[in-house]
Amino acid sequence: MEIKDLLKKELIILDLEANSKDEVIDELANKFYEKGYVKSEKDFAQGLREREQEGSTALGDGVAIPHSKNKTVKEPAVLFARKKDGLDYEALDGEDTFVFFAIAAPDGENNLHVETLAELSKMIMKGGFVDDLKTVNTPDEVYSIIDKYSKPKKINEDKSVIKSNDKENATQTETDKESDFIVAVTACPNGIAHTYMAQEGLEEAAKKAGVDIKVETNGSDGIKNRLTDEDIKRAKAVIISADKKVETARFDGKKVIQRPVSDGIRKADELVDRAIKGQASVFHSEVSSNNESYKSTKGDSQSFWQKIYGDIMNGISHMLPFVIGGGILLAISFLFERFTGDNSQVFTFLNGLGSDSMSFLIPILAGYIAMSIGDRPALMPGMVAGLMASRGAGFIGGLIGGLIAGYITNLIKKMTRNLPKSVEGLKPMLIYPVLGLLFTGIIMYFIIDPIFTGINSAINNWLMNLSGSNRILLGALLGAMMAIDMGGPINKAAYAFAIGVFTDTGIGSYMAAVMVGGMVPPIAIALACSLFKNKFTEKEKETKITNFILGLSFITEGAIPFAASEPQSVIPSVAIGSAIAGAIVGAFNVESPAPHGGVFVLPAMSNLNQVLFFLLAVAIGSVVGALLLGKLKKRPEDKVA
Repeated sequence: MEIKDLLKKELIILDLEANSKDEVIDELANKFYEKGYVKSEKDFAQGLREREQEGSTALGDGVAIPHSKNKTVKEPAVLFARKKDGLDYEALDGEDTFVFFAIAAPDGENNLHVETLAELSKMIMKGGFVDDLKTVNTPDEVYSIIDKYSKPKKINEDKSVIKSNDKENATQTETDKESDFIVAVTACPNGIAHTYMAQEGLEEAAKKAGVDIKVETNGSDGIKNRLTDEDIKRAKAVIISADKKVETARFDGKKVIQRPVSDGIRKADELVDRAIKGQASVFHSEVSSNNESYKSTKGDSQSFWQKIYGDIMNGISHMLPFVIGGGILLAISFLFERFTGDNSQVFTFLNGLGSDSMSFLIPILAGYIAMSIGDRPALMPGMVAGLMASRGAGFIGGLIGGLIAGYITNLIKKMTRNLPKSVEGLKPMLIYPVLGLLFTGIIMYFIIDPIFTGINSAINNWLMNLSGSNRILLGALLGAMMAIDMGGPINKAAYAFAIGVFTDTGIGSYMAAVMVGGMVPPIAIALACSLFKNKFTEKEKETKITNFILGLSFITEGAIPFAASEPQSVIPSVAIGSAIAGAIVGAFNVESPAPHGGVFVLPAMSNLNQVLFFLLAVAIGSVVGALLLGKLKKRPEDKVA
């Protein structure tokens, strides 16, 4: 099968009408549907968007390969599209994208078309190819350029080695010649395009450097060019350029460089140079009884803090649906409460359902942080640690509990790895869950919970002593406290102080400061997602509307995923914004008539001035927080570089 067998003239768009990334995806999906290659335009567009959430398919240098392996695809096809003036497709190099190769692949099929798509991916890496496509005027010219850059060679067989002095001789087997030899593994989530582009990039870089290389691809058509034991033994270093799990236990004792698949495309020269110079740490693997690697010490892959960041992000990604679903239902319930009362069945149902969903936030966060560290045996103790934290220690306590559960599970694995084979079967069913839960629970109960309880008590007493101080200062302090840990002990202390004053005296000024302070973080983040699009991932930007709703409803938890993933920029930004909002309501003596509700309490306020200053405080605080966040936040690709 040739590329032109997949790229039909009817799937060539020489002048895209779209002016944004979302519009490009919709226009591409519409063309595939219109020409009968997909059964559902909506499902295919969703598949393209889900792939973008895993990392932008705009690779830089003006080209993007949006693709989806999707059950709605009837037959494999490639669509070519060109935007003459270019547009922002969130490319890795920050530049506009002009040329698009959209790939539709049927789910569950590993046919010859995958190899053809791999060749297209490699072709895109060749100098001049994209520049030539920018100037085409007819579909025939597109075909002509593809012919120009095509190579009539077969896909490499499993034992192929790319020789530095003869890259075309792709089936030549390894020799004993005394030259540098490195091996690599490439893999991306869908295994269609980036896997093979990284392969091409690394092979080209090795050729320029004068070294031999063998690249194993973990694509949707299975593993190709599988590395043999002899390959690995002879290699000076190993490069893993992958965005999904690959088999790593075989590299035990070798120098390993582990980077995202995008680095194999854009930073191949750097990776090969480091491999040649041996600038990598030695990889050590721990292997379970069924010979599957369950935990690895990733040699050069990441620093300790980068690893922690990845573990936390795993917890956040699993927690996010609970935030969105539960938060929106809670917001709707407050609206019904305002008009039907808190005894109505609609309010009771929606509020209870939303609250039930939100109650899972910290256990899910902690459980999947633990699982990222210790794999499946750590999930249960991590979730229990999160449940314990949700009763007092808050989301920071849950985050710490997840880390504790993960590392305790790994410690238990190390301590029990030399047990007799006769008891190996007891590890996953008895030893790991019992000991993991016991030790995690002891630390949470006797250390983490008391510490946070003490912090909570100290902060509350401090606030009580400040109650006679300047209203503006106290308003700013309460507002900032609501944003610092968003549901944790500091947040709870501020809220408890405000609701205590409200209950005992009926004064709602401190409650108003607390409320605007809790509303600002999600609204500020939503504004920042709109104003500074290049600082956020596609998945983060999709939460804009949700965070607006949550913020207006006084549900601060929508900001937790952002605060947990990048606390050094998010927390200071929103805390300053919340402090300003709290100071404004303090200055104008704004009082909240209820202890919750956000904007839904506005109709119950005593006069119009109260309403206006309340809204002004939220608006100014949110804008300040958004601007600071836009300044401080790193671009997604820079976070773990």
